[in-house]
Amino acid sequence: MESLSLRITEVFHSIQGESLSAGKPTVFVRLTGCPLRCNYCDTAYAFEGGERHLLEQLIKRVLDYRCGDVCITGGEPLAQPNVLPYMKALADTGLNLSIETSGALPIDAIDTRVRVVLDLKTPASGEQHRNLYENIPHLKPCDEVKFVLCDRADYEWARLTLDRYQLVERVAAVHFSPSQGELDPAELAEWILADRAPVRLQLQQHKVIWGDKQGV
Repeated sequence: MESLSLRITEVFHSIQGESLSAGKPTVFVRLTGCPLRCNYCDTAYAFEGGERHLLEQLIKRVLDYRCGDVCITGGEPLAQPNVLPYMKALADTGLNLSIETSGALPIDAIDTRVRVVLDLKTPASGEQHRNLYENIPHLKPCDEVKFVLCDRADYEWARLTLDRYQLVERVAAVHFSPSQGELDPAELAEWILADRAPVRLQLQQHKVIWGDKQGV
């Protein structure tokens, strides 16, 4: 592992804004690069650039925050294969680890101690065709699935996908998140209530607190 490295856009300490860990202080490690180009992407600044760091340096940097929760994100973190040994090494320290991934790349090699938050891409994202449905059988009971919804058509597609793959029975939580500026959260809430949909309405707490900016 001594010679392995990752290209990193940023490492920061903040409040987790999404997933079942929303509200918890968390260290975020944002990897550079992503093969997808979702229409609503809010982290396009991570597509390129960044700085290369050795894995042992990144482990120390995370541990220096003295925070028990760590989220590996991007970009698309799985686009860099060295993220796999990095997550294993972090898990070996006893940290509570999660990864946010688009699901366009295989998740089967991820250390089982890492909680996967899988973002299935909806039609309006422009990247629905990138969904790797072979990932679904590899989801663990502690994992989570997220849908970012832009309109009613996205909602209907997500509801069908929910049932087709029995996601509610498979994972700890399924989140429906309105795309900021495209779908009114109140409207999405009404749809969920009317359908008795077994999902969680997810808003991005970090944006409620600090607005839409980098490093939070």
